[in-house]
Amino acid sequence: MPFVPDNDQAMLRDSVRRFMKSEVAPLVAAHDRAQTFPFEILEGLAQFGYVGGRLPEADGGMGLDHVTWAMLMEEAGYTWLSLRTMLNITNGGILKVASEGTPEQKARFLAPLLRCARRCCTAISEPGTGSNIAQIQTRADLVGDDYVINGRKLWITNGAFADFAIVVARTFSPTCDGALSTFIVERDVSPYEVRRVETMVLRSTGTAELTFDNVRVPRANLLGAEGSALKRMLKGLDAARVNIAMGAVGAAQAALDLSIDYARTRTQFGRPIGSFQLVQKHIVDMTIRVEAARALGYRAAAALDADHDARTACSIAKLYATEAAHEVADMALQVHGGLGYATDYPIERIFRDTRGGTIPEGTTEVQTLIVGREILGMSALA
Repeated sequence: MPFVPDNDQAMLRDSVRRFMKSEVAPLVAAHDRAQTFPFEILEGLAQFGYVGGRLPEADGGMGLDHVTWAMLMEEAGYTWLSLRTMLNITNGGILKVASEGTPEQKARFLAPLLRCARRCCTAISEPGTGSNIAQIQTRADLVGDDYVINGRKLWITNGAFADFAIVVARTFSPTCDGALSTFIVERDVSPYEVRRVETMVLRSTGTAELTFDNVRVPRANLLGAEGSALKRMLKGLDAARVNIAMGAVGAAQAALDLSIDYARTRTQFGRPIGSFQLVQKHIVDMTIRVEAARALGYRAAAALDADHDARTACSIAKLYATEAAHEVADMALQVHGGLGYATDYPIERIFRDTRGGTIPEGTTEVQTLIVGREILGMSALA
């Protein structure tokens, strides 16, 4: 069955749409061109649960379920995929500190994040390590009361803007022999090098390379137990994949809506182009992809809420929705013709940004292998 919001969800969605249209949408084009991000909007979005809303109320959140969160991600993606991405990074840090942090760490890092007073990034990917996070090479050696971190992290979203990084490193100490651990590395206390990386997609997300050269991090900044990072990272992948899927659905819906409006109003040969058979085929094909992607995304979110084994549903949703969104954006560009290329019109940005969803949190190829393993009971992964 298709997702039908209940009264509370419908009211929340309508309020979010009004806010996005009046407060966020007018900022998008200028920030995308400047490759900057309007962090001031996060405080306004927090009222809807966009900042920490998944946390229980006792921890400062709203206790939002996965389906409601999926709805919020769709609305964010509809307005701007860079916004959806930055919300994902911010909330990823919030959830990590809330679930694994000590009381002192929560006071120092979680509380400011919830107030939108600090910015964080999560540093996992490395130049030679993509989807296989078990091969991370950055290392942290316990020396006295500090961990000394050496290594490079690449493709780090919000890395250029963050006040601190949540860094995953191979750890060596008397109680840990090379297993992965997580550290909170404050940029002003434990300085590390930041190099901005310009990308084709999601230009406002501050993508960066982080270099750690004998960076000393206080032992108190170890987040969670030594050697437990890999298991924790794998546990959070399903929800992250649904977040990306639903952002893609939102962007695809935006491209479809723009195309429908354009097909109704643009005339050629004395008639609206929407009356041409091939234009109608594009619109129908786009609609089918958007509806299918949305259904798969909410199905996966519902599986997470039901506490079922949602791995397959989440991988299918991420695989299909991200690929379908870029296909929809491609058809939208075709419907718009030359206007679709214009950098001051949304289709060009949506086309670029939807391409970015097929890679993070496991590429399309990795999702295919995950689903194949679950269906056949045998792995094609080494």
